[in-house]
Amino acid sequence: MRFTPILISALALIAATPALAQEDTAPAKGDPASAPDPNGVAAAETAPTPMLKLTGSTTLISDYRFRGVTQTNGDAALQTTLNLNTRPGFYVGTFISTIDGSGKTPALTGYGDAEVDLYGGFTKTLSNGIGTDVGLLYYYYPGGRDGQNTDFFEPYASISYTIGPVGTKLGAAYAWGGQKGLSGFDVHGGNDDNIYVYGEASAAIPTTPVTLKGHLGYSKGSLGSLNIPDSNDNSYFDWSVTAEAVGGPFKVGVSYVDTDISHRFDFDRQLGRGSTVLAYIGTSF
Repeated sequence: MRFTPILISALALIAATPALAQEDTAPAKGDPASAPDPNGVAAAETAPTPMLKLTGSTTLISDYRFRGVTQTNGDAALQTTLNLNTRPGFYVGTFISTIDGSGKTPALTGYGDAEVDLYGGFTKTLSNGIGTDVGLLYYYYPGGRDGQNTDFFEPYASISYTIGPVGTKLGAAYAWGGQKGLSGFDVHGGNDDNIYVYGEASAAIPTTPVTLKGHLGYSKGSLGSLNIPDSNDNSYFDWSVTAEAVGGPFKVGVSYVDTDISHRFDFDRQLGRGSTVLAYIGTSF
């Protein structure tokens, strides 16, 4: 991956900026791995929470990976997130990203050039650091080929715990069977449902704007059937390690992403389903 002068300059600028607390409201799609987390870090007790709060972000990422698998044929993607949060904890939001539906990314052939995720749910973080989040996500592909079924729903839930600079999260997302957008993908047949479970951990490095993050996920079913064809395998693991620096409304990060999808005949690399290093830069409000 090539690091541009702009990205290097952004890293230097943020490294020179004191770390600031902020709400992280920019999930990456469907990775409940990075799924909607509209409240982010609990607000300071001294500041009253507004009844309604609009947050958002825009990110440029060198390769859009969904659960370890490229959605852009290894190319860059522009992504935007908008969340409307309420004081009780209910929220609605949208995540929009460019994708590659030209056929170069086989799993998205005919899906068009954009993905629009619509979601809503409820999240709450208690004073003891335990947080919960439950919601429903709808994957919508507005430029999909006429007559091709692409869209589907996926409920999600997670529980998190934060103590000082360390945070952990366990979560799951389940797309029920019978939805046309999932039909025919599971190599084991059945009702084409899919389960995704994941764990995450993060730790802020003291006196720096840098946070280290780790992620491990497991997908099984219609969205897990991405292995080499003769394997008859409908599941795989994905994992990532990220270093992210935040300064004011800006953030930059570098991630190593990988899966256990077969390396045989260079299958994983050729289809963007194997190891990669990606970078991103973004701003939020």
